[in-house]
Amino acid sequence: MSGYNALWVPGMDHAGIATQVVVEKKLMRERNLSRHDVGRENFVAEVWKWKEEYGGTILKQERRLGATLDWTRECFTMDEKRSRAVTEAFVRLYKEGLIYRDIRLVNWDCVLRTAISDIEVDSIEIKERTMLKVPGYKERVEFGVLTEFAYPLEGGLGEIIVATTRVETMLGDTAIAVHPQDKRYTHFHGKFAVHPFNGRKLPIICDEILVDPSFGTGAVKITPAHDPNDFDVGKRHNLGFINIFTDDGKINSNGGSEFEGMLRFEARVAVVEALKRKGLYRGFKNNEMRLAICSRSNDVVEPMIKPQWFISCSEMAKQALDAVQDGKVIITPKQFEAEWFRWMGNIRDWCISRQLWWGHRIPAWYVTVGDDASDGFGVYNNHWVVGRDEAEALEMAKGLFPGKNFQITQDQDVLDTWFSSGLFPFSVMGWPDDTLDFKTFYPTSVLETGHDILFFWVARMVMLGMRLTGEVPFKQIYLHPMIRDAHGRKMSKSLGNVIDPLEVINGITLEGLHQRLEHGNLDPSELVVAKQGQVMDFPNGIPECGADALRFALVSYTAQSDKINLDIQRVVGYRQWCNKLWNAIRFAMSKLSDDYAPPEKLSVQTLPFSCKWILSVLNKAIAKTVTSLELYDFSAATTAVYSWWQYQLCDVFIEVIKPFFISGSDFESSKSAARDTLWLCLDNGLRLLHPFMPFVTEELWQRLPQRHGDFTKKESIMIADYPSVIEEWTDDEIEKEMNLLDSVVRSIRSLRALLPADERQKKQKAFVLCKADDVREVISNHHLEISTLAVLSSLEILSEKDAAPVGCSVNIVNENVSVYLQTQGSVNADAEQEKLRKKREELQRQVSTVVVYSGEQEKLQNRMNSSGYKKVPEDIRAEDLLKLNKLIAEIKIVDEAKEMLDQTLTGSA
Repeated sequence: MSGYNALWVPGMDHAGIATQVVVEKKLMRERNLSRHDVGRENFVAEVWKWKEEYGGTILKQERRLGATLDWTRECFTMDEKRSRAVTEAFVRLYKEGLIYRDIRLVNWDCVLRTAISDIEVDSIEIKERTMLKVPGYKERVEFGVLTEFAYPLEGGLGEIIVATTRVETMLGDTAIAVHPQDKRYTHFHGKFAVHPFNGRKLPIICDEILVDPSFGTGAVKITPAHDPNDFDVGKRHNLGFINIFTDDGKINSNGGSEFEGMLRFEARVAVVEALKRKGLYRGFKNNEMRLAICSRSNDVVEPMIKPQWFISCSEMAKQALDAVQDGKVIITPKQFEAEWFRWMGNIRDWCISRQLWWGHRIPAWYVTVGDDASDGFGVYNNHWVVGRDEAEALEMAKGLFPGKNFQITQDQDVLDTWFSSGLFPFSVMGWPDDTLDFKTFYPTSVLETGHDILFFWVARMVMLGMRLTGEVPFKQIYLHPMIRDAHGRKMSKSLGNVIDPLEVINGITLEGLHQRLEHGNLDPSELVVAKQGQVMDFPNGIPECGADALRFALVSYTAQSDKINLDIQRVVGYRQWCNKLWNAIRFAMSKLSDDYAPPEKLSVQTLPFSCKWILSVLNKAIAKTVTSLELYDFSAATTAVYSWWQYQLCDVFIEVIKPFFISGSDFESSKSAARDTLWLCLDNGLRLLHPFMPFVTEELWQRLPQRHGDFTKKESIMIADYPSVIEEWTDDEIEKEMNLLDSVVRSIRSLRALLPADERQKKQKAFVLCKADDVREVISNHHLEISTLAVLSSLEILSEKDAAPVGCSVNIVNENVSVYLQTQGSVNADAEQEKLRKKREELQRQVSTVVVYSGEQEKLQNRMNSSGYKKVPEDIRAEDLLKLNKLIAEIKIVDEAKEMLDQTLTGSA
């Protein structure tokens, strides 16, 4: 609409871990089979079937929401072109030495049997001893305790007591650490403890980085293969790394025959019992802790040492950090820049391999050479080759092991979904080929996403984009708030508070909401809780709101910092506003007549007052909306558009021109001008509103009359020009006058609202008392507008010399104007006196306390009389004087009104 060659590409990632979990649950629920039962090839085929049936849901939602994407370019991270880009990126980064294979500690999910990323890890706070349900266990598992036990020292020299929250990991301990300055353990330095179950000697080491002498016993058991901090200690002190768990979370042979085959948390209980039998158990105490849970499986995350593929990130992160610091990439809202700098400045290498079956299989092959001492897969780290396909890998292997007998086997692992998603800005444009799209649209202009994946997706796009293309992938990042439920809770299927946009658009019954849950993957106990949540939040279901109302509500919500607490009733409110808008425009268009044709040009100077005014405020609304959109202040944009349509066009302009259309009236020229102005307002207003409410605006815009012989009208409002400011429409003086009229009308309406219900519906006579001649002239010139908007039987303009009317209720507009409304019954003296008293108190408060230019508060009169007041800037002093005189004048009017009311009451008595 603004004349740009704009492209918005629709695409989806394959959501490796999330999709695999869903399909695995589906297989188990429907056929009682695991993925291992059906095998890799058949399982992947099942995932593709599920993707074809359900994977397009998000794109259907975007279509129904009216997202203007180029649907001919729809793409998927695992389609042929994107898969080729993934392979190419991996090969290039490997050849540049940025991708490497190493044995590191990873977040391991024993249910999914894969490493998971940090974004898939949720932390829960545990305050004290707590029994939690863990997948795969019949009994609840104990957490939130610090278990103490003793290690006997070598040579019978005594014992050293350690404390741990994961006592089962002691089966993999390879050292005990103390602080070098802790005098309790000085005589233990260089000694050894003996493992009670396998006799392994554990050196007692000094480590001031890890050990806090005040925590626990001050002695820390070290399990380098199962704890991130211990892993670092193991590296610093060259300790052994002993993995004691199988991939599915059981104790392996390294844990000893007494515990081998036990599930890890069953072993937790068994180890405690074994320690008791040996007389080494020293008790437990409550311990506040954070427990890492996989958001996909609800399993407790286990740190495990595994051979994985990594990307070295330090150099790329430095480039990404500099890009934001130098303004090549701008983050909005700006507050997230600090998070960007923190992440980029403390980045670790990225584990990109996943032990899944759904995803891009890693293009790396292990070479098993005939004369290798061990034929185990992956044993030798220098036996890996990387290629774009197996043929290229084979050639690489021949070069690596010339003249030798060997065979190559592709790695079973797949790449982290974020790797392929990180290539998206350029892979969708045809990279690695130098396509026309790539030349035309890359770098892209704007990325819009949620702030929760600023690091996991956005940062990786910037890093990979700059590395592989030499350019930032986008120049602007807009981070939208996260949508939560009306109570501020994160949306969760298990809580039943997930809102599908299609259900808001179409409406849905409570029974329909329940059915959606029943067709999902919730456990029976979770299903009960979720249904209860739906009954609480949506007892009558969700009413049909339409896409326009949902869009407008979401965009208007963006002022709510980093979270949107979505209340469906607010969406319902905008749906009702859509209906009101429809009816108002239908009424307005009825005034245009069937044979109406808009003029080629409108002479603003000859228009009636109200027409000049509505065009002037339309100009302001256009300017505010465009500026707000450019600043990504979408809430301010919706406010500007809504305010103009509701409070200025519908509430004022359409009402104030009604007398022009009364048959037999003397307003023929004004009627013609009003028609032309009304058409201009509808045309510009609908185009202004269109990005927010595309459907209703398209429908109404198509019904607008066209100029005779005008063949330039666009086929759709979507490609019509967006409104721009027309300088000759702006008239500040007209707006100032209308602001005064609006204040007068509002004051009269507030008096009417206090009348008895039967009088409120009738037209009354009103008076406007003006203290200044110029004000009186303005009010007199707009007698008709005030009478029409205030719905009066008659209006009389009074000057300061005229006697104030009797039998009226009074309201103070400002220091120059007060209004009186004639009542048919007697004036409620008590109510009038109370109203005037409150008004005087409010004015007196403003006189007494004002905010001064320094930001402090003090009495206005005292400040103006103080000796230091001469130092106050002249413009501030002038503003103070104007403010004081205005307030004093209004107080005088209130006092006069009260005096007149007292006289009236005395006379009537």
